[in-house]
Parts: sequence; C-alpha cells; structure tokens
Amino acid sequence: MDYLASLQLSLPEEILTLGALALMLVAAWGGQRATRAVSWCAVAVLLGAGIALFAAPEGVGYDGLYRADAFALFAKVLIYAAAAVGIVMAPGFFERTSGDDLRPEYPVLILLAAVGMGIMVSAGDMLSLYVGLELQNLAHYVLASFMRRDTRSSEAGLKYFVLSSLASGILLYGISLVYGFTGTTLFDDIATAYAGAHSLGLLFGLVFVFVGLAFKISAVPFHMWTPDVYEGAPTPVTGYFASAPKVAAMALLVRVAVEAMGSDVEQWRQVVIFASLASILYGSVAAIGQRNIKRMLAYSSITNVGFALIGLAAGTPEGVASVLMYLTIYIVMTLGSFLVVLQMRDAEGRQVESIASLAGMATTRPGLAWAFGIFMFSLAGIPPLFGFYAKFAVFHAAVAAGLFPLAVFGIVFSVIGAFYYLRIVKTMFFDDPAPGFPKREGVVEGGLIALAAVFVSPLGYLLIPAIGGASIAAAKALF
Repeated sequence: MDYLASLQLSLPEEILTLGALALMLVAAWGGQRATRAVSWCAVAVLLGAGIALFAAPEGVGYDGLYRADAFALFAKVLIYAAAAVGIVMAPGFFERTSGDDLRPEYPVLILLAAVGMGIMVSAGDMLSLYVGLELQNLAHYVLASFMRRDTRSSEAGLKYFVLSSLASGILLYGISLVYGFTGTTLFDDIATAYAGAHSLGLLFGLVFVFVGLAFKISAVPFHMWTPDVYEGAPTPVTGYFASAPKVAAMALLVRVAVEAMGSDVEQWRQVVIFASLASILYGSVAAIGQRNIKRMLAYSSITNVGFALIGLAAGTPEGVASVLMYLTIYIVMTLGSFLVVLQMRDAEGRQVESIASLAGMATTRPGLAWAFGIFMFSLAGIPPLFGFYAKFAVFHAAVAAGLFPLAVFGIVFSVIGAFYYLRIVKTMFFDDPAPGFPKREGVVEGGLIALAAVFVSPLGYLLIPAIGGASIAAAKALF
C-alpha cells in the first residue's frame, strides 16, 4: 500500500483532525475567553477542508478502506457547510440562555464529528464505515447533552446514547454476518459474493446493516429517538443534527446499497420502499398533532427522509442524483427554519418553542414571518419554491425506474403533509398576535436566514444546472 498516496486522498480529514486537536489545546489554555476565537477558527478549518476536497486527487486508498470520488466530494461539501452553520448559529443562542454559556469544546466536537462523517461517506469497507459512524456518534452524545443544567438536554443525550448504542450493536451484528458468509468486509468483494450464489445468511446480514443505518437517518420504524432528542437538545445542536449527520448517514446508505448490494437491486429495493412509505406516512400524520415547533420539525425530518428514499429505491444513477439534489435543498430549508426558531424568545431571553407563540408574527416580526413562511411552503413542496423541485426530482426518478405507485403515494402524502406546514403559516399570518419576539438576531444570523430564503425561492432554480450536473456526476461515480 502506498501510504503517501492514501494520505493525499484523505487530506480533508487530516486537516479537520489537526485543526480539532490544535483548537482543543487553545480551548484548554484559553478557557471561556477563547470561545469565539475557537468557533471562528473552526469555521476556517472547515473552509480549509472544503478547499482540500478539490485539491486532493480521486482514487481508492488504504487498501480499499477509503474512497475519494465525486460522490464523497459532493456529500462532504454539504456536510462541511452544514457543520459551519451549526457552529455559527450557536454563540447567540448560548449567550441568551441563562445558566449555560457556550464553551470552546462545542466547535471542536463538531470538527471531530465532521471527521467521522467524512470517513462515513468515503467508506469502501464495513470497518471504515463503522469507525466513521462511531467517531461521529461519540461527539454527538456530548453535543445533545451540552446544556448540563438543563434536564431536557441531559435526557436527550442519554436517550440518544442508549438507542444509538442499540443501533450500533445491530449494525455490528450485520457486519459480522456479512463477513461470516463472504469472508470479506470490502464493498466490492461483498458485491461480487452477492452477485454469485445467493446466501440467506448474507441477505440477513445486509438487512441488519440497513437497519443500523436506518436508525441514523431516522427512518421509520427506527425513528423513536428523533422527536425527544430534537426537542431536548439545544436548538443549534438540533439544527445541526437535522442537517449534516442526515446527509452523512443518507450518503453512506446510498453507497452501501449501490456498491455493496448493487448487483441485486430487487432484494434491497423492497426494504428501502418499506422504509420510505412508512416514514412518509408516519411522519406526515404524527406531525399534525404536535404543539412544539422542534418536535414538529423532527417529524418533518422523518417525512423528508422518506421522500429522499424514493430516489434511492429507483436504484439508478438518476435516482441517486435526485437523492443528492433533495439533500442539498433540504438542508438549506431545515437550517433556515432552525435559524428562525432561534429567534423565538420572550422578553427575558428564554427560548419559546410552542407553535402558538408564533401567532401574529407577521405583525410583530414581518421579516422573520415571511422568511419562515418561505421555508414552510418550500418544505411542503409548493411551487414555485425550490422545495417543489426537490420532490419533483425524486418522483421523476421513481417513475423512470417503473415505480409509478411509489411516486403516486409520495405525491398524495405530500398534499396531506402540507397541512402542518400550512398551519404554521396560518398561525403567523392570520391568528391574533401573541406577545412578539424581541429583535435579537445578529448580522450573521439574519444574513444566513436571508440567504437561505433566497436559495429556496424561485431564484434557486437558476442553480439547477450547476447542482444537477454535480449530482449526476457524483451519482455516476458509484456505478
């Protein structure tokens, strides 16, 4: 093995690792005073890793454990961008939260999680898959319970730890079955074995691997942790959880399906279709009765995972490209929504999370209400907003692959699911005003909200050639 060539391939992960270690030392020596400096340096490290993505060569390294290709590059750009927003949106929240100040360990944990997510989307082997997944998880356990004085945050961290450990055990059991029936953990060799004589044990092993990954993307019926963790975790952490880790887990699931199991699409397609239908149905119905905005957005994320899985079920390069397109638009809509949720505070600066508190926001905070309305309409897939194109892309890929009933089901439940998004808009624009939220957003937060709103507006369609071309190139790298 040429270690120098492998190190060149994994340059982004090396930059993130060294940056995280250096900033950890700065945090230890500088203490609380270094928090803002560490945060902005962490964003700079993510930017440097993003630049390294385009400078690093493509290829397979570490004896097949690591893949640097167009698919990994696309996913990592989304992950690093979402991680940077997750860091930027935190200082204002923690400064306004009584009893808990932002500590410099927060951006360091996100950098370490980004290393794990990068390994996940570049995995070419079950072992590197698991190492990346657990590196991400270890950082996320701490982030979920970051507000130590808040019982809800501590509970969220504990629930996430227990249920994620269970999912990791299931995943490990699946990997052990795959290894036992194939004698290898490399995706290419598993695909060769899978294309040969069909083994029931191998099939069971890959199903268990799918189950473990389904937990990470919050697909039904492995979604049970999502509403509680999203509600209990600090709001910047929740926004981060709903974006970067979702992209990493979905990209990993796509790579395993296409590279390790791509020789027999019909076998794994059934599992993906079931998870897609169940996630869309349950997420759409369960979100209707929610009164907490973060819980509602948690069920929204479950529904959106179901829509993304429609593209994967197609099992074609166009289907994978539609998944990447969907993820790109989804993370902007989601991060924009959580940036608005961060502004929901009473006169004393305490976080307000009830949907009823949004009443009349079009009168008290019109700019914020219009931005939130755009995000809600876009998440509902209402034209001409950019979120409509995300759904259109996955439905088109499904129809092209002959999955017409699946596309029809998705369209029908898009209409049903639009109810809870439109309820938010109705509350903001037509209900009697509740006590208004004082204007507190900084220049950075306000700018990010405006950029996200412009991106998901009809102006976003101008980016289709660029995003579409990159996504199809990324998808073809897997086939």
